[in-house]
Amino acid sequence: QVQLVESGGGLVQPGGSLRLSCDASGIIISINYLAWYRQAPGKQRELVAEITSGGNTNYADSVKGRFTMSRGNAKNAVYLQMSSLIPEDTAVYYCNLRGRTLARGYDSWGQGTQVTVSP
Repeated sequence: QVQLVESGGGLVQPGGSLRLSCDASGIIISINYLAWYRQAPGKQRELVAEITSGGNTNYADSVKGRFTMSRGNAKNAVYLQMSSLIPEDTAVYYCNLRGRTLARGYDSWGQGTQVTVSP
């Protein structure tokens, strides 16, 4: 009942910046948890950043100081501002939202967006 669509990925040179967006659709009563994950080639999916039910924003050590996660004001949107990108950031990035609709709770994932950092 809740669909997520990620966008903003692409090819960028090391040191560059990129802004990922995640747009949620559906009848959403509440959002209790928001997160960005990524999966690099040959590696397991890892948590990049999250906004917890308590309103705290946490980042993986590998991206701390370079990435910023935020929520949109006018719609159900989540953003990941990435700067000082390095080749190790190359991965498919996924948005994850958890919360409630009118009928039930949800745990939704997007299809992912490819980020490639290369000279």
